[in-house]
Amino acid sequence: MRHRMLGPHRVSAIGLGVMPLSIEGHPDQRRALATVHAALDSGVTLLDTADSYHLPGAEPGHNELLVARALAAYGGETDGVLVATKGGRGRPADGSWTVNGDPRRLKAAAEASLRRLGVEAIGLYQLHKPDPAVPFEESVGALRELLDEGKIRLAGVSNTDVDQIRAARRILGDRLVSVQNQYSPAVRDSEAELRLCAELGLAFLPWSPLGGVSRSSLDGPSRMDGGARFGAFHAVAKARGVSPQRVCLAWLLTRSPAVIPIPGASRPETVRDSAAAADLVLSAEELEELGRLGGAAVTVG
Repeated sequence: MRHRMLGPHRVSAIGLGVMPLSIEGHPDQRRALATVHAALDSGVTLLDTADSYHLPGAEPGHNELLVARALAAYGGETDGVLVATKGGRGRPADGSWTVNGDPRRLKAAAEASLRRLGVEAIGLYQLHKPDPAVPFEESVGALRELLDEGKIRLAGVSNTDVDQIRAARRILGDRLVSVQNQYSPAVRDSEAELRLCAELGLAFLPWSPLGGVSRSSLDGPSRMDGGARFGAFHAVAKARGVSPQRVCLAWLLTRSPAVIPIPGASRPETVRDSAAAADLVLSAEELEELGRLGGAAVTVG
């Protein structure tokens, strides 16, 4: 497993988004724990969760409790695992995703996450999404207070634009270490944010990184949903004898040294395949073929 830097932490180049283990269609607890353990066995040392990852209308924190349970039950070393969680969103009974960036709400949510994870301080705490009803600086100010109080060690922001990232950097300084935005072959509108992360030395954590590729195929009716557009991933995968998802994650790693994808998984075999992408080195010819979709990589310097 190759590694990348997330603030002062050396973490696996591929993380695990734990959300699928707690929302609609989630597996039973036995398979959920096995999935997290398979990630750890594969060298994954970044687990991304949130207090809002639960069934609609259910008690917040199901996913965080699952992560804590999986780590406690794991037979191997876990000291090097960085658990990243988020606050500022909710899931009411209607299944929607609400936003609440009130500083008091964020601080209370972080303290509840702290208890569920069973740690002295949260390794990485992220503002899940800016709240248009609350000044962004006030929401980020809550993260600064949590840092000053020692309840979280590092901070991140999610679903933010360039101006918001710069504002968070002014408020948090070098204790801001990451940005988590949607980014994949199908969703490319965070290129400017990725470039800024590379410039500032922030980790860029793409959520839903397999978008487009996971649902595409070169054959059958799904071709209309992306097979033609993302055919290069399938072609490279077929030639390599690996999954197109593995090729997609390996390609994302070439976009910038700042990128640490956090694909979700609900089965051990899926997370093992994702983790293997960290060691899949694409050739110049393959990158050229895939580059017709992606454009030039984001460089530092």
